[in-house]
Amino acid sequence: MTTVTKKEKLLSLHRYYIWANKMRDHFDSTLMTSVTKDGSNGMDAFMYMGYWYGTIYAVAEGWIELGLKDDAINTLLKSDNLGLLKRYRNGVFHYQKEYNDARFTDLYLKGREVVDWVRELNQELGRYFLDEMNIHQ
Repeated sequence: MTTVTKKEKLLSLHRYYIWANKMRDHFDSTLMTSVTKDGSNGMDAFMYMGYWYGTIYAVAEGWIELGLKDDAINTLLKSDNLGLLKRYRNGVFHYQKEYNDARFTDLYLKGREVVDWVRELNQELGRYFLDEMNIHQ
C-alpha cells in the first residue's frame, strides 16, 4: 500500500480545478459570441456551464474530504448553494428523464446569487492554489 503525500493530494485536487477552470473559460468565451441562427451556442453555453459547475463541485468535494482550510473558501462552502451545486452536478452527470428536472431548475431559480457564488468560489480556489503551490509568475 502506497502512502499519498499531502502535496500529491493537493496536486490531484488542483488537476480537477484546472479542468473546471478550463470549462469556465469555454463558458465565458461562448457567452461572448453572438447566438447562431440554429441556437447552437446557447446549447454550447449550457454544456460548458454544466461541466464547469459539475467539476467545480468535485473540487469542493475534494476540498472538504481533504480538510483544507482557508477562511474565504470555507465560508463559501457553508452556503446552501453547495447543496444546489451538488444536485446540479448529479443532474449533469447522471441521466435525467425529465428535461426540466429539479436538479437543474432549482439552481436556475436562485438566479444571479448562485452564479456570483460559483464565480467567487472558482476565483478563491484559484487564488488558494496559486498561493499554496507558489506558482505566481
